[in-house]
Amino acid sequence: MKRLLLETSFSKIYMIVMILITLLVVGGYFSYAMFTVSKEKSNAISIVTGNLTYKLEVDGEETNTLTVDSNTVKDFTVTLSNPNNRVARFNFYYEGELDSYTKVGYIVEEEVNIPPDKKGINLEKNNTLGSSNIYKIRVINNSENSTTINLGVEVGLDYNDLELPSNGNLLEEITTKGEVGTVVLDDISKDSIYNDGENTFITGKYPNNYIWYSGKLWRAVSVDTNDNSVKLVTQWNMSAIPYCDGNSSAFEGSYIKEWLNDTSVDGFLYNLREPENFIKMDSEWNATMMTTTDKPPKTTMVTSPVGLLNLYEFTMSYRGTTSENGYLNNTGLYYFLTPASSTSIYVFNIDDYQELSISSTTTGIRPSVNLKPGIMTVDGRGTEDDPYRLEGDNDSNLSGTLLNTRYSGEYISFGTGENNLYRIVSHENGSGTKITSAEPLKKDGAFVTIDFGDDNVFSSSNSIGTFLNNDYLNPSNGYLTSDQINMIEDNTTWYLGGTTNYGWTQSYRITKYTSATSNTLTSSRTNAKVGLLRLGELLAAQGNVNDNNSAYWLLTPVLGPSLYHNYVHFSRQSSYLGAILSSTSGLGIKPSFNLKNNVVIESGSGTKNLPFKLSVK
Repeated sequence: MKRLLLETSFSKIYMIVMILITLLVVGGYFSYAMFTVSKEKSNAISIVTGNLTYKLEVDGEETNTLTVDSNTVKDFTVTLSNPNNRVARFNFYYEGELDSYTKVGYIVEEEVNIPPDKKGINLEKNNTLGSSNIYKIRVINNSENSTTINLGVEVGLDYNDLELPSNGNLLEEITTKGEVGTVVLDDISKDSIYNDGENTFITGKYPNNYIWYSGKLWRAVSVDTNDNSVKLVTQWNMSAIPYCDGNSSAFEGSYIKEWLNDTSVDGFLYNLREPENFIKMDSEWNATMMTTTDKPPKTTMVTSPVGLLNLYEFTMSYRGTTSENGYLNNTGLYYFLTPASSTSIYVFNIDDYQELSISSTTTGIRPSVNLKPGIMTVDGRGTEDDPYRLEGDNDSNLSGTLLNTRYSGEYISFGTGENNLYRIVSHENGSGTKITSAEPLKKDGAFVTIDFGDDNVFSSSNSIGTFLNNDYLNPSNGYLTSDQINMIEDNTTWYLGGTTNYGWTQSYRITKYTSATSNTLTSSRTNAKVGLLRLGELLAAQGNVNDNNSAYWLLTPVLGPSLYHNYVHFSRQSSYLGAILSSTSGLGIKPSFNLKNNVVIESGSGTKNLPFKLSVK
């Protein structure tokens, strides 16, 4: 009897224990469900059930949306806080599917957090250390429309793992520092990339693939899948010269190849910063003649440090659309590497490519290089205003540095008012620094135009020479300050051409030397404090063609009573770079002069947004 009572009591105790366990499990489940909240697709913060909540701020404002304009990369500081009086678990994500030209992710920086995985992360109770996390979120919008990203948050009890909702997506890291090829492709949306088996091309109208190197703004065109080297092309023309002597359309032996790889002060390669450290000096360029835009065979390969894009590479920039939807369409005029026939070369002309006779005119040059594998980015977002900066080319603390140690293309804060931006051309005179205005001169918002003179020979006493060496140098006219005028060398030699006037099929070298093969300086020269750039000189056909519709004078005479000038295109208006215009016509003016060798940098980085500010040592 006693044994039966014991068994009965044990059974009752067992049943009670099991009931309590069941109640605890069910209660825990309902507690978890009770204390889970989510962010609705609006700016309001809404509690779904229970009394656990959260606080989400974007750049200091309480909201859950990230709005980014077209063709823009924007960083947001997002703060997620626990406003509850107990520890809680939080998850953080973006909602829904992204547009194919949009990318969102987080940036790893000091003093910011990495978003949690789908299980969530605990935040301490309100007003205690660890009650909030700060994230740096980047949105890349490579489309022509603005976009809005909705953020979501889940909250639960600290001892329960969370799950993403069906429309939730975790943020992935966006690389900001690393090998150029990796960083550039990581920041490009999936619909702006195409791999042809050898190279991964960047495509589309608005990819953020801008790179600043050696005082010049470049675009990343492709990444070699074999070694991760990156092909670049300058955003704007760097000069304009005849392609060749009129006898062959081959890149090998052309004036263009010579100018691009010229290691004297007159050439492009010489004026690159430490090219042997940054670019592949043994780059191969496919210069095969083409009659279609298909991928060309490797029939004619040219080895040189600097080249041009070929026609196929250009068409890859707008693959699947039209040329006007490709980022390489900047409405300018420039050569390609590709012959169309033995007597013609392909050029880009306003809307698309076309054939051009090798003896017909002078057209712009957009140099191309291949960055070495292993070159690293250290700053920038890949936008035009904030391009990627390269390790070894992003100098800081330049205060006191002599300007004559800096690089062609770098920007200088010089001049006054609307004419306050200049660029380094070269160090042609040795110890000084030759500079030119970044854009033609303006007065009250309009371009200043003037006749060149009665003939095509520049001097300090003809019409344009008188203006440059008198009116322009008068501080009361508002172009320069007295201190800036005192920084300019008093006497500079300006070369007017070789023994004959410059024609369509002559080497760029005879604008300065007695012949194409001689290093003897021409006796056709003049001296003045202020002059102009000559044809074939760096930046002599350079400009942001979308912002500048003014033609401006160059120094070099041509056959007959006229001069070469550079026409910069605006709103799809067209004219060949280096066309001929009568010397009695009115054109714009880009003054050029040499700054003294004691001019130093006070501040700035030499970019367009942070130009060097100068003083005298």
